[in-house]
Amino acid sequence: MMYSLYRVLTQNSTPFLLRLLDKRCANGKEDPARVDEKKGLTALPRPAGRLLWVHAASVGESRAALILIKKLAADDPALHILVTTVTRTAAQIMERELPSCAFHQYAPLDHPEWVETFLDHWCPDGALWMESELWPNMLAGLKAREVPAVLVNARLSEKSFFFWRLTAGPLCREMLGAFTKILAQTEREAERFRLLGGRGVSAPGNIKYSAAPLPFDKADLRKITTATKGRPLWLFASTHAGEEDMACRIHQILQNKLPGLLTIIVPRHPERRGAILEDCAPYHLTVSLRGENKILPQEEDDIYVADTLGELGLFYRLAPVACIGRSFSLDGGGGHNPIEAAQLGCAVLHGPNVQYLQDIFDEMDAAGASLRMAHESHMTGWLLDLLQEPERVKLLQDKGLAFCAGQTQVIDRILDEIRPIFDEALAGAA
Repeated sequence: MMYSLYRVLTQNSTPFLLRLLDKRCANGKEDPARVDEKKGLTALPRPAGRLLWVHAASVGESRAALILIKKLAADDPALHILVTTVTRTAAQIMERELPSCAFHQYAPLDHPEWVETFLDHWCPDGALWMESELWPNMLAGLKAREVPAVLVNARLSEKSFFFWRLTAGPLCREMLGAFTKILAQTEREAERFRLLGGRGVSAPGNIKYSAAPLPFDKADLRKITTATKGRPLWLFASTHAGEEDMACRIHQILQNKLPGLLTIIVPRHPERRGAILEDCAPYHLTVSLRGENKILPQEEDDIYVADTLGELGLFYRLAPVACIGRSFSLDGGGGHNPIEAAQLGCAVLHGPNVQYLQDIFDEMDAAGASLRMAHESHMTGWLLDLLQEPERVKLLQDKGLAFCAGQTQVIDRILDEIRPIFDEALAGAA
């Protein structure tokens, strides 16, 4: 009953969705040249043979999906892999890093006709969905076509669990029923999925533990290392609104005790560069942008904003200490993946709001592989201590590396879970 109502509502949402797409194109949030893909349309033909559909919403899910995609492609080079994302940033990452047997499309909005158009064209033989991206019409379409589907790296916060259970339990049960298996990040989340009606639920772990180190350009690292030589520096990684102001306030306090200090900001969304410059202006600090031309920080720069895509690996290798963004942000936080920093030997600090990756942060904190900052002044004090005492930084870095080294088998457990399902489905499609 609840899904029928949802389908009717979305079926009649065409005018609203078209206006929304127009607005998002005008704001730069959609690619005008590819906006038809959001309606299920494409100029690409379906490749002949076996086709696996992998869906990841945004950047975090995409990075997790790439681990799996590259492994599947290496194991079976003849397999075609259709990869869909929602955001432009995620699309850029995919198009840069996908193996040759994989290709990218934008996922259609969850309008019944657009979903049907998409599924009728691509006819996937199997589907892997990442983390928590659940859309009723898309999942109903997969189920109606009897496409085997697995929810991988599934996460469900306590808040989301109670929302679904109290307000839309039947709809959630119907969506989860589309999945043959649900592979949760933790046993705690696995139990929540079971209580909501999920089947084949297990907890092989978080695939982000198995991520390859973020890529970097060796020549760029040499250049920026030379440009910053002798300067104390720290990194605020994957920042969101409000965190750039915080970085400026911290810099103002620390610069009196750390002459030549450089604060590096890597925003999660580089297109926010204009807003970041406006937010930094009241602090009367010298702020520069890296930009597409990869301009290096100058001696007089206080704040260096790396408003580029795909260079986080470079800055984790450069900075001895990093604070993980969206853990202090104005939007309620949630955190980003700290493994990416720790596995590159970067000491990890984070704020209190890391609910999206709570278990990872809890485990790292308990192992001494990261430090939780209760508030801004707490982080200011810790940064001062760490930047003045390299041996303490080294200890934190070593504990982070040791933690990551002990978590590398997750991808094998996930593959052991999904292979029996897709081997049969894809063999039948060959």
